[in-house]
Amino acid sequence: MTNKNDKNPNEQTDQMNLDIPQIDKEKTRFKMEKMMEKYKILRLQTPEDFLPKITTTYTITPPSFSNQFHSSTEDAALKKMDWEIEREKYMKRIEKGINRLTQRERHILVTLYMQDEEMFDYEIYAEMGLSQRNYYRFKNKAFYRLAFALREEVYKGGKS
Repeated sequence: MTNKNDKNPNEQTDQMNLDIPQIDKEKTRFKMEKMMEKYKILRLQTPEDFLPKITTTYTITPPSFSNQFHSSTEDAALKKMDWEIEREKYMKRIEKGINRLTQRERHILVTLYMQDEEMFDYEIYAEMGLSQRNYYRFKNKAFYRLAFALREEVYKGGKS
């Protein structure tokens, strides 16, 4: 005797088969590499006194201008301040994402993109005592997890 609450196994599979978009791992990794390269360049443009640490807490607060008329010098200063604020926001966002990774993943990305001294992949995996294959697995996983932390993953079909 069958219970009318029992569902057909195919029906259950259909319900579990939601239209969850598939992530394009290669494009996601490429996007993260570009974002980390941008971070590296922005870090070079940061005054030495303000070089961020991974858990930085400083902020840039723009001055408040009450007059409506600005000279070209003031306009240039405001544009520079806006750029400084955008750079700061971008860098802090990346740093917060990095802090959400595992220690090993963090080590790889910090060493590659967030230090003054440039190191190559082979130097990093030798320093970490990893095989080349395992290193690249951890590195790819770090980019993938960073994309999720930053909500920057790329989906198949062009969605992001």
